[in-house]
Amino acid sequence: MRSFVPQYEMVAAKSLPDAFSRMAAGWKPFAGGTDLMVLFEAGRLPHKRFVSIWGLADLKGIEAAADSITLGALTTYTEVQRHPLVRDEFPLLARAASETGGIATQNRGTLGGNIVNASPAADTPPALLVYDAELELVSAARSRWIPYRTFHTGYRQTLLRDDELVARIRVPRREGWSQYYRKVGTRRAQAISKVCLAATIRREGSRITEARVALGSVAPTVVRCYETERRIERDPRDIAAARAALAREIAPIDDIRSTANYRLTVAANLLEDFLRAQS
Repeated sequence: MRSFVPQYEMVAAKSLPDAFSRMAAGWKPFAGGTDLMVLFEAGRLPHKRFVSIWGLADLKGIEAAADSITLGALTTYTEVQRHPLVRDEFPLLARAASETGGIATQNRGTLGGNIVNASPAADTPPALLVYDAELELVSAARSRWIPYRTFHTGYRQTLLRDDELVARIRVPRREGWSQYYRKVGTRRAQAISKVCLAATIRREGSRITEARVALGSVAPTVVRCYETERRIERDPRDIAAARAALAREIAPIDDIRSTANYRLTVAANLLEDFLRAQS
């Protein structure tokens, strides 16, 4: 370890009110820790006091209602993959969970942590965007639901206030949608994505009535591509127009994992692959 362990403190919250009390005193929440421990090992974890919320039952569980499914923020990637309703009705989320890290990360990493970490390369957010997910943000004083599409405000920036936790993720149930998820990385496993695309299409007969397209690793945040969606709804066979619309909506960069040009080309190719599969 590069970090000096005695410099850090961690306590386990006894309850949700206990966690909020600690947070009000300056302690930072710690869930699965799969992202924070990477920073810790690298000596780049700036905060020194953490309150573990891992054991809080209020933030766990998967519940199904007639019109939606609700996942506790502490739901692990393994639990996402194993839940039969998630696998059957939300395969993009199950697929994203299966491609996040290795087995150890999937057993410990949480859906809420993937959201709050706010990495534009995260695997589950594109799926949550095309599924029109909502987030419940809770504090000692209040609870509020917000559309997930509004949550990320900039690179590593969110609407989450210092006194709030993500408590639950709610996703509406729906039928008759074609679904597509593809992650491109350096390796087939345990790789941070260079490009990640999630897409869905709903048909009425032969006519496409709705399209959803979201991408990761091509902008400062995960992005929902509304112009591209409208272009697809007008004419899904005009692949060139859809590719051009996508190019206007994303802003990939050169970094250690890839180049902007590569990401732009791959994103458009994945979109084309999805659209050709619909014909």
